Amino acid sequence: MTTVLPTRFAPAERAESDVLLKQASMFKGNPLVSLLDSVTDLIMILNSYRQIVYANRNLLHLLDMQDAREIIGMRPGELFSCEHAGCVPGGCGTSEFCRNCGAVKVIMCALGNGRTEDECRLTQRKGDAIYAYDLKVVGSPVFLEGERYVTFAITDMSHEKRRRALERIFFHDILNTAGGLRNLARMVLEEVPLKLKDETLLLHKFSSELVDEIMAQRVLLAAENEELSVDPQSLRPGEVLRTVCELYASHEVGEGRRISVEESLCDVAFISDPTLLKRVLANLVKNALEATPRGGEIRLGYSVGERELLFHVWNASVIPAESRSAIFQRSFSTKGVGRGLGTYSIKLLATNYLKGDVFFTTSETAGTRFTVRLPMNLAQLAAA
Repeated sequence: MTTVLPTRFAPAERAESDVLLKQASMFKGNPLVSLLDSVTDLIMILNSYRQIVYANRNLLHLLDMQDAREIIGMRPGELFSCEHAGCVPGGCGTSEFCRNCGAVKVIMCALGNGRTEDECRLTQRKGDAIYAYDLKVVGSPVFLEGERYVTFAITDMSHEKRRRALERIFFHDILNTAGGLRNLARMVLEEVPLKLKDETLLLHKFSSELVDEIMAQRVLLAAENEELSVDPQSLRPGEVLRTVCELYASHEVGEGRRISVEESLCDVAFISDPTLLKRVLANLVKNALEATPRGGEIRLGYSVGERELLFHVWNASVIPAESRSAIFQRSFSTKGVGRGLGTYSIKLLATNYLKGDVFFTTSETAGTRFTVRLPMNLAQLAAA
């Protein structure tokens, strides 16, 4: 027999204590328990009334408990002192606020035989104080001896959420500052006396490079967090290469080195994201310039296939054999500690966002040639 209570969302009824104890005993010595005890997430098993009948070792350790007897029969929101769990007689899942709770939605979906995951923002109340958490929750249906249960996993994402929020604030503020410095240098450049022209040009140059480096880091972080948007536009490969060439013609890394753009007879239109593509090619050009001694040359070019477009960047140096297999790995670099995001970001942007690929050939006789292979129409792939 169950107790009937009012609810604004999920059913409020609960199992009787003898049924709970029987259900909890089913998981003692169960092979599933050994598996759940070995993972680092917080995991509980809930019955069809959303009540806890098992908690894994990591969850018990967090609660400073030896076994789960103290929490058997509780619901997740009650266990973690959710501020809404105690505001109605039915408890966790039955208030009007629970309609927007990712945890309750996940549990209800799993009780309906669907595995799902969501985010849950929990406000915990302890005495007169409140604490906010951002959680990732996953629910999966489990059937045991004819009864339905839910494995409910919780991962605390609070630190990650705060880090991302701080990153957004940081990039917003520092770009405003660096952009203001660059704009000021541009204004001063128009009015400065001739004898200070060279110094002002350097100020404008370095401030522009600073803005570009900050933008590159922001794009990389957004790409890794899968927060980067793609804006396909109609482009001409020759124009793209000339823009990248002009960018590094006056760059410090290009001093004393020549950049040539190979002419092509097939300057067709293609569709891609101009900002991301130029960043990919610019990173390749920068790497090629850094690998080229003063007086040397790098070459840019492209070729057109039936359904693909290939950009290439060549320099005369050779990549050491021991470095070739790791060239696109994150944080790997031949330039020392603290480097290595350039080729990784090239691969990340080209593969995940431009829907293409990057590869290279290198030898003592032919030098090193990086190739970016792209679809002719990114918009079609994005739509598919």
